[in-house]
Amino acid sequence: MFEKDIQFRKFQMYGFLKNLRFFEPFLILFFLESGLTYFQIGILFSVKSITTNLLEVPTGIIADVYGRRKSMLFSMGSYIIAFLIFYFFPVFHLYIFAMILYAFGEAFRTGTHKAMILDYLKIKNMENLKVQYYGATRAASQFGSALNSLIAATIVFYSGNYRVIFFAAIVPYIFNFINLATYPAQLDGTLSKKTKKATLKDFINAVVNIRVLRILLNTSSYSAVFKSLKDYLQPILEAFALSLPVFLFWEDKKRSAVVIGIVYFILYFLTSIASKNSWRVNQRLKHPSKALNTTLIAGALIITAAGFAYKINLSILSIIFFILLHVLENIRRPISVAYVSDNVESTAMASVLSVESQFTTFLTAIFSLIAGYLADKFGLPSAIMIVGLILLSLSMILRIKPSTSK
Repeated sequence: MFEKDIQFRKFQMYGFLKNLRFFEPFLILFFLESGLTYFQIGILFSVKSITTNLLEVPTGIIADVYGRRKSMLFSMGSYIIAFLIFYFFPVFHLYIFAMILYAFGEAFRTGTHKAMILDYLKIKNMENLKVQYYGATRAASQFGSALNSLIAATIVFYSGNYRVIFFAAIVPYIFNFINLATYPAQLDGTLSKKTKKATLKDFINAVVNIRVLRILLNTSSYSAVFKSLKDYLQPILEAFALSLPVFLFWEDKKRSAVVIGIVYFILYFLTSIASKNSWRVNQRLKHPSKALNTTLIAGALIITAAGFAYKINLSILSIIFFILLHVLENIRRPISVAYVSDNVESTAMASVLSVESQFTTFLTAIFSLIAGYLADKFGLPSAIMIVGLILLSLSMILRIKPSTSK
């Protein structure tokens, strides 16, 4: 076990506050209520992903070279401005601009905070506890998501308004800005001029390594499909909520809010447990490469099954499969981060993790468009099934072999 010092609590607080995105459990419903089609929603997700994709590597290098804390603070600021646009300007083309700002927040954040955690473990000589430590910090994030679901449902229930939850999300992000500003300077990662060249060299050596590229594609492919599909749980939950012979004295939005809030709370409570115990899965499967290969195939099968269950009107079974997808993602992520860090130099960590995020966002953009187009043309259940089968095909190609050498 590891020491749960003040900095560990700050890492947990970051994840907890970051995941208080009150709009997330209702994002698809918000867009549908605004009159958008599934394809337009896919465009918004793709704009976010493509913009993040273009920024991932430059922002990762900027974080490594000029300071990780500055990057994280800029990230929080970009999110806050995006939330304000969603709240005040309900117009599709302005939603696109808000998504671009949101992408700036994602690009300056992803990879950077993980690199700070991994650096801290190196400073504390706890590198052998990567999966446990990162899993514990991610568990706090998932607990934040669980609480987020209940708060969001309460806001929607009493306000009857999806838009107000964007404004409410600004509060935790301001607190997170303050939290990040108190991180110690030793985690900033600012490098000397001589070391900057070494960092770029380590980064280039990593990304031209075929084995590292295969690892990054393996770790990012499931996350990409997961991100492109996870919010489609919302219309499934809404339809399920309205089919229940309960709370009939409430209007539809209130009934949906209660069911969505409860299900998402359970979902994120389970993902919190999954993150905290992902090291046990890694340990049981003997090697992280086996864990990543196995969970990738399992994820593809579960996605396909979720679409099929929804297609034959077994909504409750489809919801359970979607919950399993979230659990699986949170088992994979701590293992993924630890395994990537075992195969690259620490000086280029934020840069390489940003490449992984870049792969994820690029694939997310593709799958978001595919899912949106297929949902409009063939229906949401068929879209989910087809995307699951595509991932199953990719899982056969992206298997990785055990190795611990950098």
